[in-house]
Amino acid sequence: MRHLFLVNPHAGRAGSTEELRARIEAAMAGRDYAVSVAERPGDVERLARQAAGTGEQVRIYACGGDGTLNEAVNGAAGFPNAAVTNVPKGTGNDFLRIFGDRARFADLAALADGPQAEFDLMDCNGRLGIGVVCAGVDARVAAGVHRYKALPLVSGTGAYVLSLLVNVLFRKLTRPTVLHMGPYHLEEETTIICICNGRYYGGGFMPVGDAQPDDGVLDMLVVPKVSRFTFGRLVGAYASGRYREHPRYIRDWHGDRVDFSSPEELVAVVDGEVMRARSFTVRLSEKKVNFFYPAGVSWRQGEAVPPRGAEAGTAGKV
Repeated sequence: MRHLFLVNPHAGRAGSTEELRARIEAAMAGRDYAVSVAERPGDVERLARQAAGTGEQVRIYACGGDGTLNEAVNGAAGFPNAAVTNVPKGTGNDFLRIFGDRARFADLAALADGPQAEFDLMDCNGRLGIGVVCAGVDARVAAGVHRYKALPLVSGTGAYVLSLLVNVLFRKLTRPTVLHMGPYHLEEETTIICICNGRYYGGGFMPVGDAQPDDGVLDMLVVPKVSRFTFGRLVGAYASGRYREHPRYIRDWHGDRVDFSSPEELVAVVDGEVMRARSFTVRLSEKKVNFFYPAGVSWRQGEAVPPRGAEAGTAGKV
């Protein structure tokens, strides 16, 4: 078994890459491992695909945020000999929230010996995602964060607040949209389109609390045109998965595909990766990915979690 650590040097505080190298050396002593530091966008995906394509058993550690994990997933998807995980480095890692304790993923030895499971993937115009695809004002807020982070004296949190204020208070909330989603055919302004394979995005929003990454179903929500007052009133319920309490404003469908388009450019965010187009199709991919995690945690809500070490004989463990 080979262990490959793919590191995003831009994630985390200054010096975090050197600290991570030291932790890897300590945790992986005696194992077959390698560390590669990405030099440019796309390197993690390329290196993950290259490693998976050898045919040997490999565990790929995406060291960074959700975008780094997304690159590793796109590289390893469809290869049964490869498995991926996410080592937290920075402030993101929304996908890991489904396991309850993201800090456990910093334990590299526990990851190396942990079980794995086969997870579904979403295909958004050819880009694969493991967590959430959003394509509304929330996506425009997320896309704007990168721009505002470049401003002097603006922190990551400050960039998010600036983007939120600009997109919600000073720009149009909605876009004209033609949407096909199960029984729904909409031709109207939409505020939010959200497709969940995982449960979390946007720093902790949980639109569909019972979404599961291995159930063969995408959980989709659409918020049509609403006023800013109604939007503010709905945010809390939307963020905590209480969409069923507001059927007038939040429409849901649980299936395998949604198509939407607009005469205006739309922004979609796939696990933190920004895409722009006038037409999108998001569907359940025929490809899957193996995901490994520390023993003693579970992504299934309400499932009894065995103590550490109790999963040593599970079929998913390698």
